[in-house]
Amino acid sequence: MKAKLINFRRSQKHLIPRHFIIDVNAKNREEAAKFVGKEVSWKSSAGKIIRGKIASAHGNKGLVRAIFERGLPGQAMNEECEVK
Repeated sequence: MKAKLINFRRSQKHLIPRHFIIDVNAKNREEAAKFVGKEVSWKSSAGKIIRGKIASAHGNKGLVRAIFERGLPGQAMNEECEVK
């Protein structure tokens, strides 16, 4: 299933490079909670694949938080990823 990488998990002054907020086309938090535990993979333009795992729902609008094995580059923002 295709999903969209939204942004890094962050606060006002800190950015967490291994955590990313992902839009999985869920309507609310309950639908997003069904994706917890699934694997996510992002493929760079050079062909390198970075894998991660969905950790929890993020907010009430159907977004999820994924933790990747390595930090994603900033070029990954607003690109598609694969949820398995």
